[in-house]
Amino acid sequence: MSYLELQNVTKEFPGVIALNDVTFDVQDGEFFVLLGPTGAGKTTTLRIVAGLIKQNEGSVLFDDHPVDDFPPAERDVALVFQQYSLYPTMSVYDNLAFPLRSPMRKLPEDQIRTKVEGTAKTLRIEHLMDRKTANLSGGEMQRVSIGRAIVRDTRIFLMDEPLSNLDFKLREALRVELQHLQKTQGSTTLFVTHDQIEALTMADRIAVLNRGRIIQIGTPEDIYDRPATTFVAQLVGSPRINLVKSQREDGSLLIENSDLHLPMPPDCEVPQEVLLGIRPEDVDIVPEGEFSGQVALTEPLGVETVVHIRSQDQTLVSLMPGLMDFRTGDEIKFNILHDRLHCFDLDGKRVQIK
Repeated sequence: MSYLELQNVTKEFPGVIALNDVTFDVQDGEFFVLLGPTGAGKTTTLRIVAGLIKQNEGSVLFDDHPVDDFPPAERDVALVFQQYSLYPTMSVYDNLAFPLRSPMRKLPEDQIRTKVEGTAKTLRIEHLMDRKTANLSGGEMQRVSIGRAIVRDTRIFLMDEPLSNLDFKLREALRVELQHLQKTQGSTTLFVTHDQIEALTMADRIAVLNRGRIIQIGTPEDIYDRPATTFVAQLVGSPRINLVKSQREDGSLLIENSDLHLPMPPDCEVPQEVLLGIRPEDVDIVPEGEFSGQVALTEPLGVETVVHIRSQDQTLVSLMPGLMDFRTGDEIKFNILHDRLHCFDLDGKRVQIK
C-alpha cells in the first residue's frame, strides 16, 4: 500500500474554482474520508488523484514521489464509482478477472482463478460467478464493482460514494463489510461521501470539504465534538445541532428569545454575542430539570424520540432514548449539559479555548 499526499492542489473549470489550495495526506493503511455536500469538490479531488483530470496548481504524491505526469494506468490505483461500471454482457467471474488480464499484469489463468475466487468469497458472491452482471440486483452489482477493485494488489483504493445508490439496509450491511475488508487488508483508502453517518462510522480521519476548500481535518471524534465552524457542526449529527444566538449577561449566556440562562463555558474567551451550539442529545429531559418549556412536536423513531421544546419564542431539539409519551403543549423540565456547549463567533468560527 501507499502514502498519499495532496499539496496545494487547485483546479479551475470555466467560471468556477472547483478546488482551492487543497492540502491533506492519507497515511499508509488509513481509511480517509472526504465529507462534504454536493458540489464541494470531492469527486474532482478523487479524479485528480486517479489521474483522470489534471490540476492547475499543486502536486499529488505517492510515497513522497510526484505522480502528476503519470497517466492513470501507471498510478496503480483502483477506483470504485457511484455507478457500477461493469461489463453487462460478461459474467461476474469475467468482470472480476478483467483487471488481472490487462497487458500490464498478464497473470496466468490459475493465479487469476485463485484471486477471483478468494475475492468472491470475501464479498460473499461465489454463487453469482456464472451470472451476467446485467441480471444482478443493485447490491450484488456493487459488490462485484468493489470486488473488481480489490481483486488486484493496488497502491490506493479510491471510492466515489459507492453506497449512495443502495437502500438503507443494504447500505448499512455493505458499510460494515467495507470497514472489515479495509481493516483486514490494511488498504490505503480515500473514500468520498456526502453521508455523515458513513463518514463518522467508517473513517480513521475525515476532511470536511466545502466549495473547494478544506474546512477541517480530524478524527470522527474531533469533527463531532470539536467542530471548527458552524458549517461543520451542522454537517455532522442527526438531528442537526441547535444553533442559537446568545449574549453575555451577568456572567452567564442568555439564549435569544427565551428565558434560558446558561453558565459561561469554562476557560473560554466568549465575545459579547455568540452562536451557541447545543447537540440534541445534550438536551436532557428529566423531572428535576433546571429549565422549563413546552413540547412543540415529537418525532418517535422507535429506539429514540426527537422532542422539540419551546421556551418563549425559541425552540430547542432534544434527542431522548426510547419512546417518550409526550403530547404537544405538555410542560416539561430539562437540563442542558453545560460542559458540552459549543461556542462560535457570529462569523461561524469556533471560539478558541484560552
